[in-house]
Amino acid sequence: MKEIFVYHGGTEQIENPICKFGRKSLDFGQGFYVTDILDQAITWGENIALARNKAVVVNRYKLNRGEILNNYRCKIFQSYDKEWLEFIVGNRTGQNTAAEFDYVEGGVANDRVIDTINLYISGLMDLNTALGELSKHQPNNQICILNQEIINKHLVFDGTEQ
Repeated sequence: MKEIFVYHGGTEQIENPICKFGRKSLDFGQGFYVTDILDQAITWGENIALARNKAVVVNRYKLNRGEILNNYRCKIFQSYDKEWLEFIVGNRTGQNTAAEFDYVEGGVANDRVIDTINLYISGLMDLNTALGELSKHQPNNQICILNQEIINKHLVFDGTEQ
């Protein structure tokens, strides 16, 4: 059993997340987003807290990753590559490329790479140029849980970091 700690940054304590609460056009689709990188969750929380004029709350969970990888439809991206780019573009343009998965993990389309993605989407940058730009960056990590059963069975609230 491979259990890891994951974090969700925001402004509220979330003991029982709902995967269909978020926006549909995010990187990996509509789901509950966490990361195994605490600093990244803190940054996400700071961005939300600033916009809402509230304090940062980072929720900590235990995630049974081993059970998930063995029993659910999972997609893991190891790098910012063509497959990742097409997946992100599909979700951000409403094609819902995440629909066939329960769990998706990989790099974030953050401020380091979003300009490249937007130029590619708009047709102002071709695929090879976009991939060349993306290859200059080391991905961080995000996990999107798209299936409520995973949250109910394999994600356990473990407190907050404030």
